[in-house]
Amino acid sequence: MAFLAYFSRRQFLAGAAASLSAPALSRAAGSVRVATLDWALLETLLAIGANVVAATELRQFREAAVTPEVPATVSDLGLRGTPNFEVLRLARPDLIFNSNFYAWADERIRLIAPVESHAIYKPRESPFLLAEQVTLAIGERLQLAAAKELTEELSARLDRYRSLFATGDGRPVIPINLGDARHFRVFGSDSMFGEVLKRVGLSNAWQGATSYSAAAPIGIEALASIPNAWIIMIPPHPADAIATLSASSFWNALPAVREKRVLTLGAVNPYGALPAASRFADLLAEGLGHAWNG
Repeated sequence: MAFLAYFSRRQFLAGAAASLSAPALSRAAGSVRVATLDWALLETLLAIGANVVAATELRQFREAAVTPEVPATVSDLGLRGTPNFEVLRLARPDLIFNSNFYAWADERIRLIAPVESHAIYKPRESPFLLAEQVTLAIGERLQLAAAKELTEELSARLDRYRSLFATGDGRPVIPINLGDARHFRVFGSDSMFGEVLKRVGLSNAWQGATSYSAAAPIGIEALASIPNAWIIMIPPHPADAIATLSASSFWNALPAVREKRVLTLGAVNPYGALPAASRFADLLAEGLGHAWNG
């Protein structure tokens, strides 16, 4: 049975959008005002309908994560590494969610509001399972039923995608992000992208070591060692890198490039939580589905 016989593109897009936008409709007026420095926690809070009042690097988040949508009312705290604590104070959060990546800021932000910490990325632990645990914990803390709905709906959708991908060409995939025309970052089995691949029954062609779920910089020549794989390009990529590769004899000689097995997805937060896993799975299903069916 053809891959796309299982669903139409319109149904796919409608379902994906509903899974992320519906929880926001249940946000209650006067709910707990929350803030965060961490993007994975930000997308989780937005997806479950939390009342987010402040977060970091919102313009970049909108470009890298795309979904969930960030309301215009959310205050931008500036860079994640050097957040504006005065803007955070003026946002008047009741509670600040932080992660292990920004634990250095705990002492400062505790002066503004109580802090609760959650980790999604830890060495040798599954980010998908941790993201599920964090989503449920935050949902329970804020009394938002959408947290459980998000975890259950995504689990069920990945199961459906597993059946869909079983009708494909059986090739492994390698998810990468270009650093420049000669190097890329690759996402291993311990990344959120790698976790999604496992759950939908696809093999990750990258079997090398990673650190915090990715490895970089990897020379572009490494792609020649996996001639059978689909190359999955995850933006953002430097514009000049794409232009340079397009004119590169080496790049154009790669079997995946010659055989049109290079798939460029929309942007996805590479260190995201369940919303990033959801978006990656949806984009991959749509892209490979169209590719497999010509």
